Amino acid sequence: MTRASWHVRANGLVLAWLVAAALLTVAHRWVPAAQWLMVHLLLLGAVTTAILLWSQHFADTLLRTPVPGGRRGLTARLAAHTVGALLVVAGLALPHFALVVPGSVLVAGAGLTQAVVLVRQMRGALPTRFRPLVRWYVCAGLALPLGVACGVVLARGTLSDDAHGRVYVAHVALTLVGWVATTVLGTLMVLWPTVQHARIEPEDERDGRRALPVVLAGLGVLVVGAATGLRWLVPVGCVVVSVGAGLIGLVMWRQRRAALPVVAANAARELPARTAPVPVPPTFAPGSLAASLAWFVGSSLAFGAVVVAAPGWDVAVDRVRGLVAPFVVGFAAQVLIGALSHLLPVVLGGGPAVARRTAAELERGAVVRLVLVNGGLLLFCAPVPSTVRVVVSFVVLGALVAFVVLALRALLVVRHARRPQPAASGPGAETRPADAAGGAPAGPAPALAARSAHRSGALAVGVGALALALVVGVAMDPPAAGIATAGTSGDGSGDVVATGRTTTVRVEARDMRFSPSRIEVPAGDRLVLEVTNVDDDVHDLVVANGATTGRLAPGSSASVDVGVVGGDLDAWCSVAGHRLMGMTLTIVATGTPQVAAPPDGEQPADAGEAGDAHAGPGASGGAHHDHGGTGSSQTGSSQNGPSQTGPAADLLDLMAAPGEDVVARDAALEPLGPDEGPVTRRVRLVVQEVVREVAPGVTQRLWTFGGTAPGPVLHGRVGDRFVVTLVNDGSIGHSIDFHAGALAPDDVMRTIQPGEELTYTFTATRSGIWMYHCSTMPMSTHLANGMLGAVVIEPDGLAPVDRQYVVVQHELYLGEQGGEVDAAKVATQVPDLVVFNGYANQYRDRPLTASAGQSVRFWVLDAGPNRPSAFHVVGGQFHTVFREGEYTLRDGGSTGTGGSQVLALQPAEGGFVEVTFPEAGTYPFVSHVMSDAEKGATGRVVVTP
Repeated sequence: MTRASWHVRANGLVLAWLVAAALLTVAHRWVPAAQWLMVHLLLLGAVTTAILLWSQHFADTLLRTPVPGGRRGLTARLAAHTVGALLVVAGLALPHFALVVPGSVLVAGAGLTQAVVLVRQMRGALPTRFRPLVRWYVCAGLALPLGVACGVVLARGTLSDDAHGRVYVAHVALTLVGWVATTVLGTLMVLWPTVQHARIEPEDERDGRRALPVVLAGLGVLVVGAATGLRWLVPVGCVVVSVGAGLIGLVMWRQRRAALPVVAANAARELPARTAPVPVPPTFAPGSLAASLAWFVGSSLAFGAVVVAAPGWDVAVDRVRGLVAPFVVGFAAQVLIGALSHLLPVVLGGGPAVARRTAAELERGAVVRLVLVNGGLLLFCAPVPSTVRVVVSFVVLGALVAFVVLALRALLVVRHARRPQPAASGPGAETRPADAAGGAPAGPAPALAARSAHRSGALAVGVGALALALVVGVAMDPPAAGIATAGTSGDGSGDVVATGRTTTVRVEARDMRFSPSRIEVPAGDRLVLEVTNVDDDVHDLVVANGATTGRLAPGSSASVDVGVVGGDLDAWCSVAGHRLMGMTLTIVATGTPQVAAPPDGEQPADAGEAGDAHAGPGASGGAHHDHGGTGSSQTGSSQNGPSQTGPAADLLDLMAAPGEDVVARDAALEPLGPDEGPVTRRVRLVVQEVVREVAPGVTQRLWTFGGTAPGPVLHGRVGDRFVVTLVNDGSIGHSIDFHAGALAPDDVMRTIQPGEELTYTFTATRSGIWMYHCSTMPMSTHLANGMLGAVVIEPDGLAPVDRQYVVVQHELYLGEQGGEVDAAKVATQVPDLVVFNGYANQYRDRPLTASAGQSVRFWVLDAGPNRPSAFHVVGGQFHTVFREGEYTLRDGGSTGTGGSQVLALQPAEGGFVEVTFPEAGTYPFVSHVMSDAEKGATGRVVVTP
């Protein structure tokens, strides 16, 4: 096997990991532990494979001596790492810890073995000028096993929250700084001048030698800080590491400046195209390498700031995850792709002409790709609406994936060049000037001005694409970007004569109130409100004449032009439930407004009528929208637009059967399997706003955990540790509260804004069926709009049964068809629907099943928010009743013959009942609060012989 073909196969592993990471990024919503997998497919898979491959390549070049074990040894290390990485990924994704340990041993062994091989290679080599640079690779190889060991401890999941945070920080430091960054910084000392066609001066060598101990010292401080629990050491270590990286950056800057005059001279001369088919030097590789170093320094400093600013190590873990994008994409992905863009043409071979052609392929769209990746990542990290982040993330992903496509094109170029080309013959054959290896026809190279214009045009294209992505993201959720959609902001002044004056008032949204809540303005003045949201939740301000601020994130401000005020106006926050919580504002017109004279033949309106024209819906006068009823304002009309079909409650027909496409929620609860001791269960809950059918022909826009209401059922045993990642992909703030864990709510139950995430970790110490829900105010509204779910923690010694079902009862207070909850109805505690598992009567029309003589356990939770439950199976008698952590009936009770007919629960209470069906037939189950059963809380169990 030739050197080039071996490198092609080896780099094929890198490309395969990159493709897997890209595919997972697209499908991450449907994959458990998706964020962990995306990060590790890139870092553990693609980046680590590239490090093993290319650090050995550079060591061979620098030391000019054969590597011990040769290519076979490197192949064995790559194979061991690949198998190990696959085992680790499978072990965490399934999850199955038994796979993680051997996989981690293989990964750590591959890195450690490489370090040992490099040490032996250095000892056997003659002294060379660049020999000290190999020490970067040795130190990186020694750091990898330590980072892997921390990862194994984290995967085991037996640490306390504080210890988990400390080990997590050490894991990040040892792997990202110790393994990846140390390798990258050492490589840049050789790769950067090669890319720039620059000399390595003595002062460059001096700064390179100084940088390694600085970086290692910073890494040591980071690890000591995590080991001792002294969080203030973490930012100190990050600053020291950044100084070391800065020394490398200084070297790169000097070399770039030294290369510029040569570049300008070459570009100014009109050389034959066959010697310069692409701009000299290339744009993408140096641009990507320089940007990656900048992202590394910025991310490192942010890492230190985030850790020291957190109230504890456990919270630091949650906040550090916000740096995943700049660390992984801005630094690791860019440096990998930038390096491969320069190195692939070198190893693919084929002669100078073919190398230039492959380089030209990898250079395609260089400026556009650089702008899309770096500009898109800056937008992603900025405080923009979550929809903008989603759109921009796909733009960045597309720009990164373009490298894979171009690499495959480069490979095709090489294969095509190696095929024998038929010679032209005959009298009609045309001879064109070309280089000896089949290059492009000779001709003048583009002038410097033409190249500059080309790059300027590409820059404009990249910026334009980002601007388009920003516009699309904003258009998907205008209120979140502060753009009014509730109506016009025209003055609505009717016949009132404007005074020509403008009254400006500053308003704050604070603690679910507007301050001031009453504003006086002289009649006829134009009113401008400068609104600032100093609360910790998303708010807006909607005026009855349609003027609005749009959605304001915490800390954001906006001005709203109310127009010329001719009478009193109401204003409020239109986020569901906030108006009922007291977020209202009254605008009072003072004085007597002057009324314009009516046209001939019309009767003038008195001043009171002029004022009424602006007082609210239904009044005569200018155009305005109805935001005051229980429909539009409480269903988030500023987001969804006015309903075209009216109130959803008017469409209810509880005797109707659902359509054939309606699939009932699977109520079955699968057994846990053998009890092998406490385990860590990782869950990712993504807040999503989805439109779902809740009764035949009736739809609502629900706020959900994971796209379903109720959210997914969590299942475990006493002693299990749950690590729940909450991601807010909604349009307003949300939170989560797990009744199954006991811990201070101050931080883990805080409201997070769109685009943010937090990690909620608890240990299940008590058994039962526990509720989880959003605890953001108004809590009743968030619960009633779907933000609830169940956690089943089995008691020790729980007897096996033939079937288990989970039934969550909750209420729905319908707003407009396809709209959000009617918060005003929630306050009345009179629901439109009471349902089991999210859909009215779904198990009446899609029955549960059992067999005669089977023991069936029903886990039942009353999630409320308001109504009690009385769970009853018609025709059945419960022989076991477990309510709120205690068996209230078991083995016939004190009489030996006792039974139970109902499981009575208040909101947030739960338990289970067991029943054995005596014979075949259909057994309805209901809430025996009969009016609630008639509102949808019914189902059936079809029992077969």
